Amino acid sequence: MLTKSYELTQSQKMMIFILSMCLYGLSNMFTELVPSVHVGPIELSIDAFAFIPLALCMLFHPLYAAIGAATGELIFGELMLGQFGGIGEVEKFILFSLGMVIGGMMVRNPQKKSQVVMGAIVGYGVFLVLSTIVDIVKVVVGVEDFEAVPGLAASIYVVEGVEFLTDLIFSGTLFALLPTLYLVPRLYGKIEPLLGMKPRSNKVNIPLKEILTPKFVVISLILTVVAFFAEALAESDFEVGVWEPEFVETYGASFIWIIIGVAAVCSVAIILYLVKKGKDSNLNEDMSKSV
Repeated sequence: MLTKSYELTQSQKMMIFILSMCLYGLSNMFTELVPSVHVGPIELSIDAFAFIPLALCMLFHPLYAAIGAATGELIFGELMLGQFGGIGEVEKFILFSLGMVIGGMMVRNPQKKSQVVMGAIVGYGVFLVLSTIVDIVKVVVGVEDFEAVPGLAASIYVVEGVEFLTDLIFSGTLFALLPTLYLVPRLYGKIEPLLGMKPRSNKVNIPLKEILTPKFVVISLILTVVAFFAEALAESDFEVGVWEPEFVETYGASFIWIIIGVAAVCSVAIILYLVKKGKDSNLNEDMSKSV
């Protein structure tokens, strides 16, 4: 998927994973606390700051940045806030990672804004489309009961369609497309050296058919099916790995901010360590060249 001009060591892949996990995971702790706003029958909410994983997937290795972001959401946004849904979390982990990977792969030149726009729209759009399909299929096969309009079971299509368009237009524009379009060209070539890495080549032109190969499509479909069955098990009261301690009820709402503060301190410390490690790596590389 990536050319030989952009090869990473296992240590660098782990650094990308950890950076993505910390940044996106911490942002998720805040989005979980932001209340939604109702404009008539339409609900507007900040589902996620998707520009963070999208930008990292476009600047670094898409796979490790995407999986790191999804893992960060589970750890910071779910486990640490005491709202881990167990096996039901597998669905979003797979679908979100898949969307971000595709978005990152769409960008061959991070300095080309047209590619960044396409990557952001396609990446976040794929996640929303697959999530919508899974939600509709759950109702169709009878895993989940849904009838928004009494006597009209087909209303699921209308409700899910409106929710999809709302998320795509509202969250997709404000928290995915615009920030990604602003950040990626400006960060390219500046953030990578901080981690001791070379930027992805901006002169490589990979045909789209070499990205969306039949193998990649088949793997994506299999992962989507796995996500559906995981969510189906969760809806059928198959509660495995659920962890929902009553933090707020026991210690009060202020306890959540203590958790966020601890997570922020840990994240900053980890990121500073990665930057220091990157500088040391650059220094060692320069010394080896001089010798």
